[in-house]
Amino acid sequence: MEVDCQAEESMVSAFDEESVELGDVKDMRLEAEAVVNDVLFAVSEMHVSQSLNSASDVAYINVETREGNRYCLELTEAGLRVVGYAFDQVDENLTTQYHETVYSLLDTLSPGYREAFGNALLQRLERLKQNGQ
Repeated sequence: MEVDCQAEESMVSAFDEESVELGDVKDMRLEAEAVVNDVLFAVSEMHVSQSLNSASDVAYINVETREGNRYCLELTEAGLRVVGYAFDQVDENLTTQYHETVYSLLDTLSPGYREAFGNALLQRLERLKQNGQ
């Protein structure tokens, strides 16, 4: 009897360890890192919590707005929401609205974020305009 291992070998070699998608389930730890990298320019501080347990279905992000307000955010398939008003703090009694995007959440929390985001957009449009001439 002959055994063909090529199919299994191709599956292993096709596996991407840095992939955010795990089948149909997103790895929220990797999603959280992507969220942080995406908006770090527009907040004072932002990082994935090292002391709160993240998993494939939930991750926690600490953010300090430009106004100096600190929040602990929860990231799940439902979106992002504030779960605490200090780094690494989860208040189980807090019921806050989920936001589909980090942009929407920060837009409601921080006028400084809104301004920084708008300025970054204007600068990018100016560069595109200059490169187009």
